[in-house]
Amino acid sequence: MSGPETFNLLSPRTRTLAGLVLALSNFMVVLDLTIANVSVPHIAGNLGISGDQGTWIITSYAVAEAICVPLTGWLALRFGVVRTFIWAMIGFGFFSMMCGLSTTLGMIVAARLGQGICGGPIMPMSQTLLLRIFPPEMRPRAMGLWAMTTLLGPAMGPIVGGYISDNWSWHWIFFINLPIAALCVFAAMAMLRPVETDTAHQPIDKIGLCLLIFWIGCLQVMLDIGRDHDWFSDPLILTLAILAGIGFIVFIIWELTEEHPIVDLRVFRHIGFSSGVFTLALAFGAYFSSIVVIPQWLQMSMGYTATWSGIVTAFTAMAAVMSAPFAARFTGKVDPRIMISGAVFWLGCMTLWRAHWTSGIDFFGLALPQFVQGFAMPFFMIPLTTLTLGSVPPSETASAAGLQNFLRTMAIAIATSLVLTGWSDSQRVSRNELAGALQPDDAQRALSGMGMTTEQIRQTISNLVEQEAIAISVDYVFFISALVLFAAAVIVWLAPKPSGPVDTSAAH
Repeated sequence: MSGPETFNLLSPRTRTLAGLVLALSNFMVVLDLTIANVSVPHIAGNLGISGDQGTWIITSYAVAEAICVPLTGWLALRFGVVRTFIWAMIGFGFFSMMCGLSTTLGMIVAARLGQGICGGPIMPMSQTLLLRIFPPEMRPRAMGLWAMTTLLGPAMGPIVGGYISDNWSWHWIFFINLPIAALCVFAAMAMLRPVETDTAHQPIDKIGLCLLIFWIGCLQVMLDIGRDHDWFSDPLILTLAILAGIGFIVFIIWELTEEHPIVDLRVFRHIGFSSGVFTLALAFGAYFSSIVVIPQWLQMSMGYTATWSGIVTAFTAMAAVMSAPFAARFTGKVDPRIMISGAVFWLGCMTLWRAHWTSGIDFFGLALPQFVQGFAMPFFMIPLTTLTLGSVPPSETASAAGLQNFLRTMAIAIATSLVLTGWSDSQRVSRNELAGALQPDDAQRALSGMGMTTEQIRQTISNLVEQEAIAISVDYVFFISALVLFAAAVIVWLAPKPSGPVDTSAAH
């Protein structure tokens, strides 16, 4: 049964319990996007890999999720929404267990890929099922609960990940998913069977899917290993870049001519949608760069534990949860372009504020811009959905929502790689400049007068140069991110003002 009256098939009590389970499943998937960020130094140290290699744990999950999101509609139509949701949750639990059991970089990256592939459909599926089990008058409240889990996930991820890594073991940031996944699977089997959707044999764009995996895979591997191979002076990196470029061009041509494309690129013909999603990709990528850099800097150079670096990172999402109800109230009453542009400009100003951090900054100095930044997040995310989906006809809403989520997830993966590359290169340049500007004789005399040996003096100077070089490179990353955010605040004005009510039910 797939009509709008499906909500009558569940009792009010069952409906409420099912709604909580669906919100919990979404929370778990969003949490896993950031829970590993603060734990990368722990995982890298335990597996005997560099911090740069450790970031593959973040990017592999995001890339796999991005690739799988466009498949969600086909999977739901082919197997049914409830059945797809249950199997995706089983797969997510299994690969979470494999992540926790990993003993090598290859094993954990493979497991994170599996986790991302299974996690991709869970977000949109949970939203679709919420709309099916609640009557129209209760849907805004259900969507509000769902949106809160989407905002709370990134807030809790760094704190939960940091606490578990410091007090237990990094393996448990993945094992903790197992009981939640099991609860969601059994609850879905028990309560959601009556609202299963009809199935149909719809053709899948196999060539488009293969091309998508090919060019994204080449691009991401190039970005992840490029900094270790001196970029385009290495034939491997050059080959990957060429293959990614060719694959991307062929993918675009194929998708524009295919009757049932895996990614419907035709929606880009709507300027409102195009400007909105480019704003989203740029702003979300620049915002996520701080979530990647700050925990690693605080743990590697500033002496913070994973827990406290997670708390600093999470202040943004805490403020976002507080301001979300106000953003929802203004949406539909104020031109969404004003809200989006103002919010993204605010994010840029906060990022510019952080570009003046020093190695001597205290906890309050770190937390304040993070917290103030958070108030703008809902004013950016909520009206952006109104703008993008309001720019396409209803028949293309589902395709537009899927493409929007795909680009947002890809922005996270690509921004992570680019930011860590820029951070690493800037550290090397800053280190060389500081070493050249130092007056080693004066410093050695001063330290020698304090009773230090020659070896201790050399190590002290080296540590000081390294600490300052890392702080300068962090500021450089924030400065570039601020410029990207200011550009995104302008791009959104290319969109015409949306007219009429917008159906945001397909957004995810």
